Amino acid sequence: MAYKISEACTACGTCFDTCPSEAIIKGDPHYSIDAEKCIDCAACESSCPEKAISPA
Repeated sequence: MAYKISEACTACGTCFDTCPSEAIIKGDPHYSIDAEKCIDCAACESSCPEKAISPA
């Protein structure tokens, strides 16, 4: 199960820098997660200061 990023995302880049599988896609105004690359490690979820990432 991949993770998803909600509209609470501020595009700070913390999740992008944390993701070991390069599944985070930079966007404006919100980032997103490529479900096919996501390895369900939850590194992005725990690093997000806005708590904008959750299991899909």
